[in-house]
Amino acid sequence: MSSEQDVQPGDASALTAFSVVVPVFNEEQGLQITLEALRAALQASGRTHEIIVVDDGSTDSTPQILARFAGVAIVRHEANRGYGAALKTGIRAAHHPLIVLIDADGTYPVAPIPGLLDRCASADMVVGARIGANVHATPARNVAKWCFRQFAQWITGATIVDLNSGLRVFHRRVAEQFMGLFPDGFSFTTTITVASLIERLAVRFEPVDYLPRIGRSKLRPLRDTLRIARQLLWLGLRLAPLRTLAAALFPLLAVGVGSAAFHLNDTGRVTTGDVAALLAVTIGLGIGMFAEQRVRRRRWASVRILASAGK
Repeated sequence: MSSEQDVQPGDASALTAFSVVVPVFNEEQGLQITLEALRAALQASGRTHEIIVVDDGSTDSTPQILARFAGVAIVRHEANRGYGAALKTGIRAAHHPLIVLIDADGTYPVAPIPGLLDRCASADMVVGARIGANVHATPARNVAKWCFRQFAQWITGATIVDLNSGLRVFHRRVAEQFMGLFPDGFSFTTTITVASLIERLAVRFEPVDYLPRIGRSKLRPLRDTLRIARQLLWLGLRLAPLRTLAAALFPLLAVGVGSAAFHLNDTGRVTTGDVAALLAVTIGLGIGMFAEQRVRRRRWASVRILASAGK
């Protein structure tokens, strides 16, 4: 637990202390550069802070490099457990009310961090959106990210500039609220973005650059893309079931209506298949409405518990 009293957006104390969590797995090429730049930028900011590096079972020279950095808290997983697991470990080890996430591969510049911290005084989370003047990304990854972002915008009902940026600042209580939802893999950042927006927390997006990676990427395109898709679908069904089911059922509805219209025009009657398709859509939407009511009741119950605790 935090050693400081938690803060709310707008509190002046939110600007005074923060914990930076850096997940690391076999980052011997970019780690020293990243930590040196990070330490210099944060010391110049004049704010109380700590840097927590979570070594997620590295097998290269990462542990030896980390041993040379005095004043950096190091937590080590004996075996590789995943990006999300490393972040959860770092957040649990943090002592301050604001959490900063940044990768160790040199892709995110450290200079925007003080500005993101400033903006978090009026928001629950501030995301460093990779839409700056200098952004390096492959077309294939951009296509996948665009598809995920469209689905996430549909289930949240909000505009999402960057769904899974690895540079962001948020209040510790945000992570604690959703800790049970976070996966151990690459979907951590996707999850906290979607969950925060569905719960109507204040999320801001600020442009940052995205630089070429130092060292070899740990991303496995097919496997990790499927994992993110599965996590998004699971989040949608859990937190916004009606919108999620509607997204899946609307294509079936369009096919059913189109087929029924064709058969009515051609033979004057609809087929059993047309009726079955429309009935499936109706049942699916009914299930979605029932699930949505349960989600809303659970949400209101949580609000009442928090309100009672604050009295």
